[in-house]
Amino acid sequence: MARIGFRVRAPFAAFRWMQAGVYRASAPVIPPSTAWGLLLNLAGVETRGDSTGVTTLVRPDAPPLRIAVGQSVRYAPDGSAVLPDVTEVSTIYQQLHGYPVGSSAKEFKERARGSKYNIAPVRREVLVGLDLVVAAESEDPSLLQRMDDGVSGRLDVPRYGLPFAGDNNLLIDRIDRLAELPEVWWYERVSPDDGPRPGSCRLTVGIDRSDSSRTTAAMFAPLPSPTAEPPPGAWTWTPQPP
Repeated sequence: MARIGFRVRAPFAAFRWMQAGVYRASAPVIPPSTAWGLLLNLAGVETRGDSTGVTTLVRPDAPPLRIAVGQSVRYAPDGSAVLPDVTEVSTIYQQLHGYPVGSSAKEFKERARGSKYNIAPVRREVLVGLDLVVAAESEDPSLLQRMDDGVSGRLDVPRYGLPFAGDNNLLIDRIDRLAELPEVWWYERVSPDDGPRPGSCRLTVGIDRSDSSRTTAAMFAPLPSPTAEPPPGAWTWTPQPP
């Protein structure tokens, strides 16, 4: 299969899964599902399907990609490789507008005229200094070439919007095409037989917007040491195998 790699940098990022409550956490690295959408955006491939309902669905025929994600290597003063830890996560307070469950704030519903009528303060995690690598493989080399053309400005097709780092308020600074993959802290799947793994997290793989119970996710953890070649366990067909 053909392969391509990109380095993605942003001052701030947030990759939130579906969650409730007043504290909204972020995954420490871009999930495969988000990386898939970003790469197809670069290629000018529309992933949105039917938009006549309440929720915009994902195109069932959107091309799948085999994706690996990882944190770029950072070095300590002594030259040793350092994996970014929880000190890279900050939090902010924001207003959350939503449709409440139950009878909460029902006195505001009529005046809102269909808009979200409940406002509550929430605390949200934000990743600071995002610097990661996304690798993708495809059985269609022309699709990867479109990504390369999209980053370099050679893709002459109508496109819209800007690439963002998980939250559409947080824009990306740079996306660089990599001639070859550098050493990276790749995230690989954690098997049921593995013991506790430092930095383990659940990352979404395929999003089902019509039925969230069908959204797929897997447990991942960073490798013990950085490598240039992603191990077999780091590759994930997204949103599902072809």
